Amino acid sequence: MKEVYLAIDIGASSGRHIIGWLENGAINTDEVFRFPNGVKQSPEGAIWDIEELFDNVVEGIRKAFEKYPSIRSLAIDTWGVDYVIMSGDEALLPCRAYRDPRTEEAVEEVHSRIPFAKLYERTGIQFQPFNTIYQLTRDALSDKLKSASDFLMIPEYLSYRLTGVKAKEYTNATTTGLVNVDTGEFDEEILSELDMLPRKLFGKLAKPGERLGKLLPDIAEKVGGQTEVVFAPSHDTASAVEALDGDGPYISSGTWSLLGIKSAKAHTDEKSRLANWSNEGGVGYIRYQKNIMGLWLVQSLRKELCPDESFDAIVEKAEASSFDGVIDADDPRFLAPASMTAAFDGYFAEGSGAKTQGDYFRAAFCGLARAYAKAINELESVCGRRFSELTITGGGAKNGYLNRITQEVCGLKVKAVPIEATAIGNLKSQFGRK
Repeated sequence: MKEVYLAIDIGASSGRHIIGWLENGAINTDEVFRFPNGVKQSPEGAIWDIEELFDNVVEGIRKAFEKYPSIRSLAIDTWGVDYVIMSGDEALLPCRAYRDPRTEEAVEEVHSRIPFAKLYERTGIQFQPFNTIYQLTRDALSDKLKSASDFLMIPEYLSYRLTGVKAKEYTNATTTGLVNVDTGEFDEEILSELDMLPRKLFGKLAKPGERLGKLLPDIAEKVGGQTEVVFAPSHDTASAVEALDGDGPYISSGTWSLLGIKSAKAHTDEKSRLANWSNEGGVGYIRYQKNIMGLWLVQSLRKELCPDESFDAIVEKAEASSFDGVIDADDPRFLAPASMTAAFDGYFAEGSGAKTQGDYFRAAFCGLARAYAKAINELESVCGRRFSELTITGGGAKNGYLNRITQEVCGLKVKAVPIEATAIGNLKSQFGRK
């Protein structure tokens, strides 16, 4: 009987349960469950419905056991930076979402204690106002950490709910902006300067492949089977990059576009800091990469303009448009606007903005291609290399129009790898365990 494994891959807009196994040296997959996900608005601001998320995790495991009665192990990956604060075994909800604009005061507080140049030198993590370091500081300033005994990143919390075991995983921890880029552990000097963050919250970090434990008895009963829970590279981009061969540039294209390379060393020089590049943890390498706004732009426009239309129809509208306006995809106004169309209108000068749905979508796609080209130029400058090929994976790899204009604007051959790269990287980390 073949030995199968379960990858639970959860992104900002959907989650997937994918069974995988090795056969004749190739990875075979079978998607057994998919569910929607998304930021929700509450009186406290933008949140993740963590209970609904966990219920979907359990339901997907149940579906997996229905079809595959014996599963060797499972692992969970999600987006980075967000977390659940724990007080003993109690979760102090709600679980705040990174798109909530709550950290302005916290950013100032952190940088008044540790200038960003020093933070970057020690962690190599690009500035984003939603980085965990600023979110936790915001919680400390509002006294939410007074009764905290721990905090768990989203995949760590979901794994804890399955096993009863609390542990922290390295790749996702690097997105906090609190991990030393050289030691691979939480940075003692930063924690000393940020003494409002209780030191007990920051323990040792586990590496991908490490075992957490078996499913709790009540969970095993609900899902109809027993298996072992392990750590994958629990930051979804870390899993996606692990699925890719070679050392050339990649884009993991989804709600965010993560453009970078696998690097043997971190780049924490001034040029990298000023260009806002990040050095995040990989499996034996550094992911030197940049966050670019990504398909969030298109998803948000679609929600407002034509929610019932397919993405193929949206691409057709963009291709039919002759609008020559192009947005800066990294403009902060597009991070979490009340209205994405209004944000586009505000970006363009009066009278020169988008008129049709196709105009909006074309401006978004062209803005992404231009952002990719700018990042490739920066990457070549820092690495002292010229690149000839760009690998695009994730959901965006299926967008032929975006791939084509990216190839034209970047001047590189685009190699589209329309696979569930994140799930495959997750599975690879499980296959490697003895």
